[in-house]
Amino acid sequence: MAKFQVKMPTELIKEVEKLEKDTEKICGEMVKAGAQVAYKNVLNNLPAPLKNSNFKNCICVSKVYKTPSDGAINAKVMVVDGYYTNHLGKKTPAPLVANLFEYGRHNHHYPQQKFFRKSFKKKQITDAFYTAFVKATGGMFK
Repeated sequence: MAKFQVKMPTELIKEVEKLEKDTEKICGEMVKAGAQVAYKNVLNNLPAPLKNSNFKNCICVSKVYKTPSDGAINAKVMVVDGYYTNHLGKKTPAPLVANLFEYGRHNHHYPQQKFFRKSFKKKQITDAFYTAFVKATGGMFK
């Protein structure tokens, strides 16, 4: 019977063990970095009527959390419960305003002004993941 032996440096073994132990923390930092990129894109893509208003205060990033069903690590960029006050002083729920601008309304002639979904750019988020991964692992994987 053939045998195969590999001798690895103890430093490499210790680094891999550390990586295994800190996997959730590293993944959390990666997800948080990606969510921050998407959050900044959402703020930059706001339609003109919302840019100079208090609507920016209604958009936030959730804490990093682990889903109980499948154990995935997530963070959300979301429109929180709050009120948007227009230039006339009328208050409207912020999620309703976001929905109106994102999808429009055909019966009141409000055109779509997509700002939320187009803010999630895969390349930018992937680059943020990679940068956070290299930072979290101490430059182990460059």
